[in-house]
Amino acid sequence: QVQLVESGGGLVQPGGSLRLSCAASGSIFSIYAMGWYRQAPGKQRELVAAITSSHSTNYADSVKGRFTISRDNAKNTVYLQMNSLKPEDTAVYYCNAEVSISWGTVPYDYWGQGTQVTVSS
Repeated sequence: QVQLVESGGGLVQPGGSLRLSCAASGSIFSIYAMGWYRQAPGKQRELVAAITSSHSTNYADSVKGRFTISRDNAKNTVYLQMNSLKPEDTAVYYCNAEVSISWGTVPYDYWGQGTQVTVSS
């Protein structure tokens, strides 16, 4: 089994910053893409940012220039640096990873438990 454990959420004022972390552990052979999604109350889960194993990145238009995704392959960890936070960034943030548990197996999507980010004065 593979576990993803997120940390770093919390309450921050508009204009503030937070850094989310997500560490993968367990029966990991290889991790391909990793990413962050978010879900606000009454809305669908949406992609915030993603990063490949070769560090190519992709961002939602709403966070470009404010959020930065990075990863440490040696630690099986992905980060999301969030700056200039806005109230509309308030959501539960979920970590995602495409993980292969052995050579030749198809990667499977794993999810973290979610961490709450609240932007409010």
